[in-house]
Amino acid sequence: MTKSNDISIEQHENLPRHVAIIMDGNGRWAQARGLDRSEGHTEGVKTVRRITEAASCAGIEYLTLYTFSTENWNRPKAEVDALMHLIVIAIERETPDLIKNNVRLRMIGDKSRMPEEALNRLERCIEETSGGTGLTLVLAISYSSRWEIVEACRRIASNVTGGGMQLGEIDDKVISGNLSTAGMPDPDLLIRTGGDMRVSNFLLWQIAYSEIYVTQTYWPDFSEQDFHDAIMSYAGRQRRFGLTGEQVK
Repeated sequence: MTKSNDISIEQHENLPRHVAIIMDGNGRWAQARGLDRSEGHTEGVKTVRRITEAASCAGIEYLTLYTFSTENWNRPKAEVDALMHLIVIAIERETPDLIKNNVRLRMIGDKSRMPEEALNRLERCIEETSGGTGLTLVLAISYSSRWEIVEACRRIASNVTGGGMQLGEIDDKVISGNLSTAGMPDPDLLIRTGGDMRVSNFLLWQIAYSEIYVTQTYWPDFSEQDFHDAIMSYAGRQRRFGLTGEQVK
């Protein structure tokens, strides 16, 4: 990985544990080149591989990629079918390398909406990488944060009405423990490619105090150097969590 700074990512003392990325701009990348939108998604898969490798080498513990939102089901059927096929094929192809590089695969999202064959194939890949102790690669597929929060509320309400806990025991830890990201640290850094200034229903609860980095670069063009720049931008920031700068110091 080419680095513009004298100090490499893995040598820096202020690294994020968890990086989340909204991978935007595949379609616009393709259209700008007179290509079908599917070509952009295909090129975007190559970027996933590059950035996963960069995150693993840098010592990032969790990398969560917004792969397919629940809203994406409303896209034209041909594009949805092509995306599902591409996601499954790409994950199956990369699974041997994930195992080799000690990467553990995880999926968050509404599995009930997934085509059965695609879900079964994805879950096989997840099982095959379950022994990984390095980077955890989290794919948000058929995911929306509002769906996730509603599901968490339903589980908590069921627990209360069933006598498993008291209403007064509900706090932020209980809610976090009922989200699909339970057991994971909240993202320290949220990266969005493609230039749009919104979070698009992604990890709304979890990114409450995440640092945000937006780049105009479309996802297919997002390089290891771009990732490095985002990490170094994070490393130079002061995270105050509601305190003053003097208190943090």
